[in-house]
Amino acid sequence: MSLSPSSPPSPPGEHIERLTLPWWLWLGGLAVAVLLAAEIWMGASGLRAWLPFAVLLPATAAGLWWLGRIRVAVGDGELRVDDARLPVHFVADVVPLDADGRREVLGVGADPLAFVVQRPWIGGAVQVLLDDPADPTPFWVVSTRHPVRLAAALLAARDAATDRRETVPAEADPAGG
Repeated sequence: MSLSPSSPPSPPGEHIERLTLPWWLWLGGLAVAVLLAAEIWMGASGLRAWLPFAVLLPATAAGLWWLGRIRVAVGDGELRVDDARLPVHFVADVVPLDADGRREVLGVGADPLAFVVQRPWIGGAVQVLLDDPADPTPFWVVSTRHPVRLAAALLAARDAATDRRETVPAEADPAGG
């Protein structure tokens, strides 16, 4: 049995991902916290000797964890990005973006009404174009390490939701008309 570094494929229409920080950001952040605590310490004794380390290292670890807490998931008929939810039947199209495409969408092609969850340490993203006349948001841009997989899951979930919505009214018609 071999363990693969990539995650196993999800069932069609489902995707779960956490936008965690890479190990080198953890290492760099904690190294900066240690250096700052050492600067505050500066050879003092008593409470000033250990307090900077006791406060700054856990605070830095908590801050780094908080930066990598965002979850992106497709399931149960909706796209969930942290606490934001988008029913998939409002998805018109999904465009997987590489780093250059993301830069284009968030730079020159930016729209101030767009919903954006962007993490600079993650190269890929998806642009989710919306079809909801009641919502002024034209699209979502969401960072992901697997843009093609997330796009496929969103489109599969949208197609499954569309199929369910088309079959339910015919079965639920009590008049039989």
